[in-house]
Amino acid sequence: MIEAFEPRITLHPHSRRVRVVIDGTLLADTTRAIELRERSYPPRQYLPREDVRMDLLRPSDTVTHCPFKGDASYFSFGEHKDVAWSYEQSREGVEAIEGRVVFYRRVSE
Repeated sequence: MIEAFEPRITLHPHSRRVRVVIDGTLLADTTRAIELRERSYPPRQYLPREDVRMDLLRPSDTVTHCPFKGDASYFSFGEHKDVAWSYEQSREGVEAIEGRVVFYRRVSE
């Protein structure tokens, strides 16, 4: 387990394959994800940018704030708004997710 900011968030290596497909387009494929578990939320896999088709994602105007992780910037794909997000500058204790991309949906592991 990777150390986390506080007990409400834990980070774990996630070596199973994660694939993200939207409208038949493969947007991500990795076995190097970090899984973030946070109370009251489903586990999320944060993917290294090298394994994400960043050339197909466009930055969105959406920004949200999490007191435990920091400010998230969002990405859209085609007609789909805000399909993914990233913490460009994460809070202390969750630096392992900084710059990684997380999607709302994924297709297979």
